[in-house]
Amino acid sequence: MTRGLKSSRAAHAAVETGLVVDLTHEAEGVVRGGALSDGTAGGKTVFIAGALPGERVSFRRTSFHRSHDEAELVELLEASPRRVTPRCAHFGVCGGCALQHLDPAAQLEAKQKELAENLARIGHVTPDEWLPPLLGPVWGYRRRARLSSRYVAKKGRSLVGFREKQGKYVADVARCEVLAEPVASLVGKLGELLTGMQRRESIPQIEVSLSDGERVLVLRVLDALPESDLEALREFERTHSLRILLQPGGLDTVAPLTPGPVDLHYRLDDFDLRLDFGPTDFVQVNAAINHAMVARAIELLQVTPADRVLDLYCGLGNFTLPLARRAAAVTGVEGEAGLIERARANARRNGIGNATFHVADLSVEPDRTIPWLRGGYDKVLLDPPRVGAAEVLSAVAHIAPQRVVYISCHTGSLARDLGQLTQEHGFRLRAAGVLDMFPHTTHVESVAVLDRAP
Repeated sequence: MTRGLKSSRAAHAAVETGLVVDLTHEAEGVVRGGALSDGTAGGKTVFIAGALPGERVSFRRTSFHRSHDEAELVELLEASPRRVTPRCAHFGVCGGCALQHLDPAAQLEAKQKELAENLARIGHVTPDEWLPPLLGPVWGYRRRARLSSRYVAKKGRSLVGFREKQGKYVADVARCEVLAEPVASLVGKLGELLTGMQRRESIPQIEVSLSDGERVLVLRVLDALPESDLEALREFERTHSLRILLQPGGLDTVAPLTPGPVDLHYRLDDFDLRLDFGPTDFVQVNAAINHAMVARAIELLQVTPADRVLDLYCGLGNFTLPLARRAAAVTGVEGEAGLIERARANARRNGIGNATFHVADLSVEPDRTIPWLRGGYDKVLLDPPRVGAAEVLSAVAHIAPQRVVYISCHTGSLARDLGQLTQEHGFRLRAAGVLDMFPHTTHVESVAVLDRAP
């Protein structure tokens, strides 16, 4: 169907009513064909932005696809008791959050449902036990974020914020309710700062990095800034007790606006650890959940002082170093050399001598003769990126650990990998559950525990 025909049909679409029975992964309400009041358009399923399960709504179809249509919410006829008033003034426009209109307990239920359904549908596996969700603060929790910046001539000013829901424009945000302070209150002020700069169109991105030490903003800079712009940035830095770093090229070009070392670190006090990180290093977004997640992972691994543990996708040592406080020896493996350097430095700084680190590309199946795979391991921890850990599963099975704990940021890849571990490699899925790392978003972080079958 051509774009013009789609637009024409949407312009003349009738208002329909229906009962919302589910949520999509993008937080759209689902009205099944049989739930429509008049069977319009052959009773095709429709996805409605802003609608929640259990609600009766009127809607108008706006785009048409083979398997479903999309619609705008016209009127809320019967509201769900789980519906709440969004705290953020920009909800519905900003693409940073999708679930602020659903109470946090119901958000968790939806995420647990997604995890269970994907494990069953994709992995054909069900855990022996469902773990209680790991909870933390639902507002002001983001210590890392990547904000977009754009000068809009029609408005005569620069906008700073997340992208709008459709992804094309920058949302006009004054304050972000999920960002941690002080940056939560400074989003609008950053827009004002850039508006007054000569080269405002040369700064398309601001990366936020908040720590137990300093608070840092990394500005992507496409052109050299004149002295007047640099002085405006210095004044903002002084006024708001921040450090501003400029990135004129690749990651290796990041440098502080004001000379001097940059102190970015976080503490894991349960393990008497301080972990330093760089302004563009990966660290978990939610500090409180990360602290609890590390403790839960080590508890679920049932680490003893005699255990040898393998930590794959170890990053800068977020799990490796706490594990080293409890185990006989820990080996961390990561594909990014810079993070391994950081992990080794963190081990030295914390006086840890029983953790070793290796650089290896874990996006390909590892050679089983390499040194770090020849050692015997009792436990394995996996914390892969969204694509999952498919390439290392055979190696993990070859190690034959007593227990595996898998931390996941994508339920689909987790389900696929758990299916392989249980059906092809002789593991049993003992437990699984949700970690509430990203409240008010559809992102689902989870944990799974597997034992080697006897």
